Amino acid sequence: MEAARILIVEDERKIADTLQVGLTENGYQVQVAYDGGMGLHHFTTGRFNLLILDINLPGISGLEICRKVRQQDSSLPVMMLTSMGALADKVEGYNVGADDYLVKPFEFKELLLKINVLLKRSKQAQQAQANILQVADLVMNADSKEVWRGSTRINLTAKEFQLLEYFLHNQNKVVSRAEIALNVWGIDFDTNTNIIDVYINYLRNKIDKHFSPRLIHTQMGMGYILKIKES
Repeated sequence: MEAARILIVEDERKIADTLQVGLTENGYQVQVAYDGGMGLHHFTTGRFNLLILDINLPGISGLEICRKVRQQDSSLPVMMLTSMGALADKVEGYNVGADDYLVKPFEFKELLLKINVLLKRSKQAQQAQANILQVADLVMNADSKEVWRGSTRINLTAKEFQLLEYFLHNQNKVVSRAEIALNVWGIDFDTNTNIIDVYINYLRNKIDKHFSPRLIHTQMGMGYILKIKES
């Protein structure tokens, strides 16, 4: 199993480096940033399972980073690790989207405990949502085999459902007819038929024709893409 990736944004280098060593020894992959701007850069360009933020940071404060993180990711666990321990400070931290708040000085064992709880909670939430696929107001429950566009339930055949599920797993990515054929119809698919185009048309009539925005788009000479098209 891949180790959880933690981003620490802390300007006190001794604390940051000590945490990096300690958490690495406990099996985590740790990235450290010593100022707010670099921390935000690491967040936007990397992939993390947990974010640990000091509040008073050079450049961009931890509170502002948390606000920006929440605009892009509502589920990433965020912990404030700061010397600002007043109740008003904690309230502000929680109000911008922090999941937990630990005041310096702290016991490393307590930090480990809180990290374990946040990661476990996040994993459980992800597992609960694993079979819900969505783009715009189109929602698919892969367990119950239900599809909704807004408040309207969409009735699909088994093959239409498989095709839409493939699109949802690959949203914002152009998929070729060959890829669709292999992944939806199987390796023995007859490439001389136009069945893919026929089923794309079936799907469009059901999920796009009477709704906005349109979601299935043709990329000439390349295939199809499921996305919210920018106006």
